[in-house]
Amino acid sequence: MEYPFPESALRRYDELAGAQGNGAVDAQTAQDMLLPSYLAALGAGASIFGRQMLYRRLRRGLDADALSATRRRVAALLAGGGALERAQEAMQVLRRASAEVTESIFVADAADGAASPLPPVPRWPSCLWLLPLAFFASLAASFFWLPALVPTVLLSLALMAIQISHQARMQYWDGIAQALQLQLYVHSQQAGAPGAQQAAQLRGQLAAGAAEAVPGVAEYANWLMQANLKRYYKTRGLVREHAAFLRESYVLVANLDADLALARHLSQQGLWCWAEEGWEQEIQLQAVTHPLLPDAEALDLSLEGKSAFISGQNGIGKSTLLRTVGLNLLTARGFGFCYAAQARVPNLPVFASMQNEDALAGGESLYQSELRRAHELLALARQPQRAVYIIDEIFRGTNHMESVSAAAAVLEELAAQGTVLVSSHNVVLARLLDRSCVPLLVQKRAGRLVLTPGVLSETNGLTLLAQSGFDPAIEQRAREVYKSLTGRLLSV
Repeated sequence: MEYPFPESALRRYDELAGAQGNGAVDAQTAQDMLLPSYLAALGAGASIFGRQMLYRRLRRGLDADALSATRRRVAALLAGGGALERAQEAMQVLRRASAEVTESIFVADAADGAASPLPPVPRWPSCLWLLPLAFFASLAASFFWLPALVPTVLLSLALMAIQISHQARMQYWDGIAQALQLQLYVHSQQAGAPGAQQAAQLRGQLAAGAAEAVPGVAEYANWLMQANLKRYYKTRGLVREHAAFLRESYVLVANLDADLALARHLSQQGLWCWAEEGWEQEIQLQAVTHPLLPDAEALDLSLEGKSAFISGQNGIGKSTLLRTVGLNLLTARGFGFCYAAQARVPNLPVFASMQNEDALAGGESLYQSELRRAHELLALARQPQRAVYIIDEIFRGTNHMESVSAAAAVLEELAAQGTVLVSSHNVVLARLLDRSCVPLLVQKRAGRLVLTPGVLSETNGLTLLAQSGFDPAIEQRAREVYKSLTGRLLSV
């Protein structure tokens, strides 16, 4: 069965494994790029191990060597000859894992490579055998001396109290221990993999404790002999002792399952390609699409040395284009492929600002939310690492003049430090940003959506107003005001 893990479990490995990579996608970018929905589709059929690794790769990206290795492994699975089917059969057992294991083997920012997040096993469990021994002794004595029943009852209560106080912890740990056994089993089955023999031995040690519980008498064994408590501390001690090896084993197995998920996903896609790495200000995407929008039209995008100001009529697909480009940039740097006929893109982090909203509970207006996000992007732009910035309708929460003024200042600064793809209905921005941004127009031609050089000249906002049933006098007055304002702005 497939267990429903929350997003907090999927991101736990990434939180604990350190800040490798060339810039992590932040929370707002993940939401703006619809990454939770994308990862759910991408990881369908994968275990918690593979899904955690997919999350980390997409968020952190991979360097050129790791991307090349991923490409080779995934290509081998897609080469035919039953490789994909055999891998799926080998990995299927991992889906039985009902717990995530990284919190038990990884230590965040640990300087000691052998460190374990588990505390040392206390000494007192080694003396547990004394309690059942004393219980049976007092029970036997009570047959000959009735007052011996008092210590018998007290010892019985003590045994019960120990069980009750540890019950929740033992149940939680059982899921982790079983998941680690599944991990080690898959590792041990990888012929030629480093540590395969050690994985088999350690799995046997972890499983040996579970075999102590005899069916039918397990409850009595646990209550009288504290068998489950002994198993709990024994297996925790093993995991603590072998934490460094278990981390290596986890990475190996999680990578295998993540590669399998990628191969399975790509085998179901009609259009995709391996991405070539371009220089920092080069984005070449031919017939690029979005995997979550099967009916979206493919578009071509070519940028080199400049950012892009994107305009187009209401509902034409500007936001969809931005999400399509952003997601493909992330899949290229995290997995090595794009949903396109051809792709040549930079291996850079991507940051987005597309869904800023007001927060009444926090006392933050829409404009304040936009200002906060702009401040975050500018702080990121001052880092040594260049990035790509995906921005949709910047500064909607204030009046038109201030919106254009603030947008021009912020976008100029971002474009000086990275590559910006911004869409806006404020077409006057195209003129203000002409030194840094290429104007691109999303429009319909011969019934097909295309991206061409230029700026929107025929808006449809007032046409939509008329089509929505407003009085003709209102439409006429709106067009008069629009004409007057346009003349003033274009004279700037």
